[in-house]
Amino acid sequence: MTEKNTSGRGQRDLRVRVKTAKGRKLSSTLWLERQLNDPYVVKAKKEGYRGRAAYKILELDDKFGFLKPGARVVDLGCAPGGWCQVAVARVNALGERSAKQGTVLGVDLQEVEPIPGAEIHQLDFLSDDADMLVKGWLGGAADVVMSDMAAASSGHKGTDHLRIIALCEAAAEFAFDVLEEGGTFVAKVLAGGAENELQQILKKNFTKVANVKPPASRSNSSEKFVVAMGFRGRRA
Repeated sequence: MTEKNTSGRGQRDLRVRVKTAKGRKLSSTLWLERQLNDPYVVKAKKEGYRGRAAYKILELDDKFGFLKPGARVVDLGCAPGGWCQVAVARVNALGERSAKQGTVLGVDLQEVEPIPGAEIHQLDFLSDDADMLVKGWLGGAADVVMSDMAAASSGHKGTDHLRIIALCEAAAEFAFDVLEEGGTFVAKVLAGGAENELQQILKKNFTKVANVKPPASRSNSSEKFVVAMGFRGRRA
């Protein structure tokens, strides 16, 4: 790794440059360089979050205020756990404040390292009994269902867009089964034109639907987040 010198001014460009190592693809080198120079990655390490994605849910909650003390939260596809970490603090899941104590439940296909204040389960949310299991673990309906899930990339932009929209629609259907009336659904989507049907479904089932690109989302990414608030109860 090197730091590039600026010429003639006695100053230094502090951007970290990564040399391409033998056996490492250029794309991997560029990804590593981007990570090392990403202020959100640096901040996440400093503040103890498991990834830069934690700042996306922080920024969304700062704007919409759905992670209230006492809320019961379900995080779908919770690995590596950054969103759970944020939710634990915001809903007072550890009971460290005098406010109501909330509950955070994370589910993922893979095993996730324990998160203080969160209950983590290895579960496929698409399985037939997933909604009943989740409500049993929560002790009732959820106030918030959130998802930062993304389908595995195929390398084809159009295909990836359709896959993540399908995943988001499945997460929304799950939310309809477990949300309390008045609840909130938050999920990542990719802009690309196929999300219109999802928007119509959400507008039918929630009183307010917003589409937001939080500052923590990279400017060159097509990702955005849908925030649907005021669940009306499942509607056809």
